[in-house]
Amino acid sequence: MRLPALLLTLLLSGAAVAAAPSDRPPDLQPVPDGPPAAGDAPPVTIKPGSQGRVVEYRANGKLYMLKIIPRVGKPYYLIDQKGDGQFARQDSLDSGMRPPMWVIKEF
Repeated sequence: MRLPALLLTLLLSGAAVAAAPSDRPPDLQPVPDGPPAAGDAPPVTIKPGSQGRVVEYRANGKLYMLKIIPRVGKPYYLIDQKGDGQFARQDSLDSGMRPPMWVIKEF
């Protein structure tokens, strides 16, 4: 008895979705396939050195972040948070903020 009711419900819900008017705007353009063009990517410069590598990240021609990758030790970041050219060190891009989470239901 359950299987025919389930099939009927699925059939009717599919028909309702197909008959619903489209909420799409009329001027939609298809998404291009493939990777973005070279001009779309943010400018990143990698500078090797004797002590390791420095990766520079720029937006609109302005340097906003450096990733320092030393030969020995963990990588760290220098970030210009205010845009004034003063860089502050961060050991990772993780802010450390964790929202509270609770288990609602387990299966």
